[in-house]
Amino acid sequence: MTKMHNYFFIFLSLLTSLLILPSCSNAQRNTTFQVGVILDADSLVARIGMTSLTLCLADFYLSNSNYSTRLVLHTRDSKGRVTDAASTALSLLKDVQVDAIIGPQKSAQATFVIGLGDAANVPIISFSATSPSLHPQTPYFVQTALNDAAQVDAAAAVVKYFRWYQIVLVYEDSEFGNGITPYLANAFQQVNARVSYRSIIPVSASDDFILQELYKMKTMQTRVFVVHTSSVLASRIFLKAKEAEMTSDGYAWIVTSGIMDLFYSLNSSVVESMQGVVGVKPLIPRSSKLNSTTVRWRKKLADDNPGITPQEEINLYGLWAYDTLWALAMAAEKTGFKEPSSSPNSTDVFSTGISQTGPKLLAAILDTKFEGLAGNFQLVNGQLKQSSFEILNVNGKALRQVGIWTSFVQSSSQAYGNVTGFTGEKLENIIWPGESRNVPKGWEVPLSGKKLRVGVPSVAGFPEFVKVERDPKTNSTTITGLYIDLFDAIMAALPYAVRYEYVPFTGSYDDLPYQVSIGKYDCAVGDITITATRSEFVVFTLPIEDGGVTRTQKIQYGNDPSDKWFFFRPLKWELWLTILALFIFTGCALWILERKFNIAFRGRLEGHTGLIFYIPFMSLVFAHRENIVTNLARVVVVVWIFVILVLSSTYTASLSARLTVFKIQQGDTDINTLIGSGDYVGCRNGTFLVEFLQNLGFDQTKIRTYKLPEDFDAALSKGSEKGGITAMFSRTPYADLFLSKYCNRYMKFGSPYLTEGIAFGFPKGSPLVGDVSSAITKLTDNHRISEIKSRWIRQSGCTDNDPSQLGWTDIGLGSFKILFAITGVVTTTCVLLFLVSFLSKNSEHVRDIYNGNERAWFKVRLLCELFNERDPEYFPENNHVEMQNMRED
Repeated sequence: MTKMHNYFFIFLSLLTSLLILPSCSNAQRNTTFQVGVILDADSLVARIGMTSLTLCLADFYLSNSNYSTRLVLHTRDSKGRVTDAASTALSLLKDVQVDAIIGPQKSAQATFVIGLGDAANVPIISFSATSPSLHPQTPYFVQTALNDAAQVDAAAAVVKYFRWYQIVLVYEDSEFGNGITPYLANAFQQVNARVSYRSIIPVSASDDFILQELYKMKTMQTRVFVVHTSSVLASRIFLKAKEAEMTSDGYAWIVTSGIMDLFYSLNSSVVESMQGVVGVKPLIPRSSKLNSTTVRWRKKLADDNPGITPQEEINLYGLWAYDTLWALAMAAEKTGFKEPSSSPNSTDVFSTGISQTGPKLLAAILDTKFEGLAGNFQLVNGQLKQSSFEILNVNGKALRQVGIWTSFVQSSSQAYGNVTGFTGEKLENIIWPGESRNVPKGWEVPLSGKKLRVGVPSVAGFPEFVKVERDPKTNSTTITGLYIDLFDAIMAALPYAVRYEYVPFTGSYDDLPYQVSIGKYDCAVGDITITATRSEFVVFTLPIEDGGVTRTQKIQYGNDPSDKWFFFRPLKWELWLTILALFIFTGCALWILERKFNIAFRGRLEGHTGLIFYIPFMSLVFAHRENIVTNLARVVVVVWIFVILVLSSTYTASLSARLTVFKIQQGDTDINTLIGSGDYVGCRNGTFLVEFLQNLGFDQTKIRTYKLPEDFDAALSKGSEKGGITAMFSRTPYADLFLSKYCNRYMKFGSPYLTEGIAFGFPKGSPLVGDVSSAITKLTDNHRISEIKSRWIRQSGCTDNDPSQLGWTDIGLGSFKILFAITGVVTTTCVLLFLVSFLSKNSEHVRDIYNGNERAWFKVRLLCELFNERDPEYFPENNHVEMQNMRED
């Protein structure tokens, strides 16, 4: 069979020469350009390509018979091997001294042939080697086929249109497959989609290997597969995919143009397994020339290849081959005369001559523009200019166009917008695998496979929210808390079972959603607030708790419970001094008014000094025993008692209020005061609040972060002046739990700042989001969430009223130290003064008693009797006889 194909290629070469020679009989020798053609003779692409090349050669010179140049084709079979492609290229360059080479067919072969063409200054023109990695290796390599990288944005637009955020990339392990991979990954990243897995299929992979790889992908969560392989390998993949039941409802398959282009040559069983597949393919504009050429092309293909499956139309490779030869013939005519090539080094088997015509021919090719069968032919940097793509859907035995994509310059703002590049920004209805018209979600929970990895912040502020404990003996981890119980209850409420496991995460709260987006975790659970930054990486469920940011500060009391001078605080010092002055003034007035008429006010002046102070003070309790005899003095006393009544009532009311209700000095609740005064503020470590406070206007150096509530308590107690903070900013649920423990010392200030609530984060495109949100709504309605919260969040021991209404529950000894000290000192001083005066007046009696011969207890009795005697100054009768009689006894 191989020999027959070789004879066929030789026959085509001779036939081409015979067709050209008559028309060149009058032309000079240097107008004949030798062109080598390197293709894999056994492949469908080679047969289609050769049909197009020979047909184009005849058509071109039939239309341009007056041209002075002619092309002569020298066809060689590369047999599908890189080494044969290189050896045939070397033979053409050395033995035939070709002016240009069309081919080779595959990207891997082109890598070696390009180097030979560059060394010989001979253009290497390929209409089928499409790998982006081939260019730009050398200026002498020209791609007259669309680079594979041109289609990646079209494939990514399909992913973006259906809002899929995870895809599995399936490609063959070859130059053709590997070359496009980085471009595909970058294109998907631009539309916010992640390549969750890359399946690399060897070109010679067995059916068992393919089936095993498919089963592996089936156990994963992603249900969108992008396939970039040769049509031969793709046929095997889809047959096995159908066997693995992966071409059913819920799956989405996207294939590249290399597979779509050869669709009509595929076996019927392969076509059946590809039902619902979506593919991209360069858009070929219809024209009268294309229609007429297609008729002749089909006949010639059937005549030259009797055993080949009839083709309905010229595929891309046939169109590109036709346009390639047409462009080369036009370039040869522009070049005109040929110059002889330099002789190769006879001692070096790999040495070739240096073509003098090659550079001119290359320049002419790059400058050639015309309307070809495949559309506008124009080369930009040695590559065919990018065109629009059509989006095709496999429906029955045919391909149905569902949209057209046109390249556009995408700004950074459009990358995550709704712009896709489709005509009218929409696609027609697509019939998906399983004959479903419902767009696949793109992500499902496999019935079997690995558990979902649920990332949980390992360090939470309150253990009531999330608590991660590790047993040092068993090295096992126990994770508990409010949000863990809530997640368990919600997952249990789903209509299907989901296997999952909790995995501690030691990073920041902002980093956890990113780790979910790159696939390290399948979900983020904890006291995680919804923010715009985090929403770029994950999609959140409905909030399970309201949001808001609250400012908490230390309560500043107007009357300190530990103040030892509290009994002076009800009245101001100027009032105390005024009252004291009135006491003295009133006492003096009464003494003046009563001195001449009242015996109680008679006597020595020093004896009445105390009376002056005594009567006004005793009026406080209406307990003075001295009679007032003058009317003027009585008027003074009446007015004074009224004043005393008002003052004592005022003092009592003020003191009672201070003993029952605290006055709070809240100060200015505007945060501008905190910012302007340079006070330090605090927030949770690793949360979004640092950025939040910076947006409010706080300098980063004035923001201190803490982890535990005990840390915040210590910092707030110290204050900014002593290395602490003035205010704590936290989520409202966190502040409520904090105040339930420290309510008598701190309180909320100002209105809460509105933020989103707390929710669970899933990868974008996850079907669990909708189901979990529905479960949250259900559990909220039946009060199940409230019940779980009540088990973890204890009710505050504080009153629900304003903290300013909180009173003293206990009054300690410390509050009365100064008051007791005053009365103790005054009383003790008076007693000591009396004792000194008593001993001084009765010194002789005391000495006699002390020197007597009586027993000690009798001496004490005598001293007591002496003390009990009346003072003669106040009691005239003499008590000395009583004392003497007692001694005689």
